[in-house]
Amino acid sequence: MKKPNKTIRLGAIALSAVLLGTGASLAAGDQSDPLVTLSYLNQTAIPQIVKQVEEKTAARQKELEQNFTNQINQYKQQGGQTTNPSGGSAAYTLVSMTSGQVMSLGVGCEILPRIGTITVKANTTPALIDLSTGGTVNSGSALTKNHLYMATIADRTLTASGDVKLLVRGSYSVA
Repeated sequence: MKKPNKTIRLGAIALSAVLLGTGASLAAGDQSDPLVTLSYLNQTAIPQIVKQVEEKTAARQKELEQNFTNQINQYKQQGGQTTNPSGGSAAYTLVSMTSGQVMSLGVGCEILPRIGTITVKANTTPALIDLSTGGTVNSGSALTKNHLYMATIADRTLTASGDVKLLVRGSYSVA
């Protein structure tokens, strides 16, 4: 009675070993039969991934460009548009005006009158800050030559009385 029991055990162990070996060899690839071939990666998978990345990058770039354009347009609508060629550069620009011409100043615009008489107009006080003296200038006042002034509030205008030359730095427009 002990012999059939040993034979059954030995047969079950042999069968288990064969099944485990077959399952392991089918589950993982080897050198001659890998799960994914290198040629598949190089010719199919990687080009598809690169194409998808390029498409998504191009779409994102277009979205960012549109967003940037919208922000610029919004800034211009809020009064940030300048008509001076330097766009508010760090250098001063020599501006000549004739009698009756009006210069509108942007916030932060600096003015240094050199020749002629200029009066400032504003709806609120102070109209301009005199950086040379540390004082303020009210609406209707004439600007002193060779003094540096700054517009710290929007809607400030200068009116020329005769021929005027002044140095300007920042955003402005002349009409």
